[in-house]
Amino acid sequence: MTSPRPAPGGLEDVGRRRFLTTVALSGATIVGATSLGAVDADAAFAAPLTPLDPAVPRSAFVEGRILRIDGSVLWVAGSHGDAARVRLTNATSVWKAGVATAEAIEAGDGLYARGVPMPDGTVAADAVWVNIVNLYATVRRIDKDRLHLTHGAHRIVGHLLPVTTSASYPGTAATSDLSRLRVGDGAQVLGAWRPADRAVDVVRVSVGPPPGRRR
Repeated sequence: MTSPRPAPGGLEDVGRRRFLTTVALSGATIVGATSLGAVDADAAFAAPLTPLDPAVPRSAFVEGRILRIDGSVLWVAGSHGDAARVRLTNATSVWKAGVATAEAIEAGDGLYARGVPMPDGTVAADAVWVNIVNLYATVRRIDKDRLHLTHGAHRIVGHLLPVTTSASYPGTAATSDLSRLRVGDGAQVLGAWRPADRAVDVVRVSVGPPPGRRR
C-alpha cells in the first residue's frame, strides 16, 4: 500500500531528508502540491511526477480504509492486508467530493494519499483524496436529484449535488446543464463514495465511450 520511490543515497541526501521532514511536519508548503503534483480529483489517477529538484524526494502513495484517527494521524488498512499511517499537516490538501478540510475525514472513509515518507514510518501527505471513485457506468434511470447507474453487474445510486455536479458531452466543455443526459448513455462518473449507504455523490458525468474506445 505504501510505495515509496527510492531516492539516491549519500550524506547529502540524508541532510535533505532531515530538512524536508522538519518542513513537512511543521506544515510549510515546500512539501506540497507544487512539489509532488496537482491536487484536484483528476490528479488521483495521474501518473506520478518525477521531481526535477533533487532536494524533493519521490512520492509515496497510500490507499485503503481509515480505521481510526489519532490527532493528525490516519491509521489506514490497505486493500492487500497491509497497514500504514498518514500524517496530515497544515499543507495537506483534502478532496472529498470537492475541496474540503481535515475535519471532513472520518473513520470508515476510503482514502488515497500522496506524500513523503518520514523517519517515524508515517507518510506526510501533501494530498488526500477521500472516498474518490472514477468508474464507467450506464445511465438506467434519471430522477430529479439522482442518477441510477449500472457498472458491470452492480447497480449504483448517484446523488446529484447542487452547484457541484457537472456534465460534459462529446465535443463540449463541462456544464451544469444535465438536461442532455439520456437513459442508456454510457459515461465516466467521477465522484465520492458514501460508506453509509454505498451510493456515490456525483461530481462529474462525462458522456461518451469508455476510455481508449472510439465510437
